[in-house]
Amino acid sequence: MSQPAHLPYSGIATFARAPIAPPEGDWRADVGVLGIPFDIALGFRPGARYAPRALREASLRYVPPFTDLSGRTRLEGVTFADAGDVVLPSLEPELARERMTAAARHLRERCRVPVFLGGDHSVSFPLLRAFADVPDLHVVQLDAHLDFTDERNGTRFSNSSPFRRAVEALPNLVHITTVGLRGLRFDPEAVRAARERGHTLIPMPEVTADLAGVLEALPSGKNVYLSVDADAFDPAVLPGTSSPEPDGLTYAQAMALIRAAARRNTVVGLDLVELAPNLDPSGRSALIGARLVMETLCEVFHA
Repeated sequence: MSQPAHLPYSGIATFARAPIAPPEGDWRADVGVLGIPFDIALGFRPGARYAPRALREASLRYVPPFTDLSGRTRLEGVTFADAGDVVLPSLEPELARERMTAAARHLRERCRVPVFLGGDHSVSFPLLRAFADVPDLHVVQLDAHLDFTDERNGTRFSNSSPFRRAVEALPNLVHITTVGLRGLRFDPEAVRAARERGHTLIPMPEVTADLAGVLEALPSGKNVYLSVDADAFDPAVLPGTSSPEPDGLTYAQAMALIRAAARRNTVVGLDLVELAPNLDPSGRSALIGARLVMETLCEVFHA
């Protein structure tokens, strides 16, 4: 008689061994996971389309419930469902965005906290459209780049533009806080437009110099959508991303930011994007990404 798979290299790789549950199916869970294998909006190195599968496989290392050093049992009683991947057309980006939004809406109807595994950062726009009914919506974005460009090379829907398109389409999206900004290449118009709208832009040197002060700058008492770009991390920590930038977040800094955002607000959704597992043959980047999602959920559920 076969036994349930428990070793991380055995069994079917659903996220955290969650049961498979199609987005439109008749199911309910605390956490619903949806893959978005899409990276045709990148401006540099591709590979984020492979992230949902890699993150699922890596998540088998962190199947809840688990016990930490202090003796706390984490995520006990929190239910998970894996809704698979959005079925995306290869070269029809508008249709792809429509399908992402529809699948995200289905997921929201069936779970308390939807988790989206990207995909390049362009997917955050169609995903956020599924949250058009959430009042006073705030985005907390961990990212090396602003992603608020109006247009790049004649396209308005690249991974440089998701939050510009989101604020245009969603009157309920009232504020964006971006943490970890750095690098040599910024679009001056995008920076100006974000600041004119009142967004909070926090460069990486401020995180390094005064993390406590940065934590205080995060929203409080709001509905928050967390968007984590893999390039927010220092590439020495997480190398598997399209556009790495030196001097990024450590894992401890990222979790301090996420912990503060989760404890002081209501997290309505989470995406992890721009992870390119093909650019990290060690597999470390996917493991870090999977752990980040799981540890974020520990904070969201206070469990």
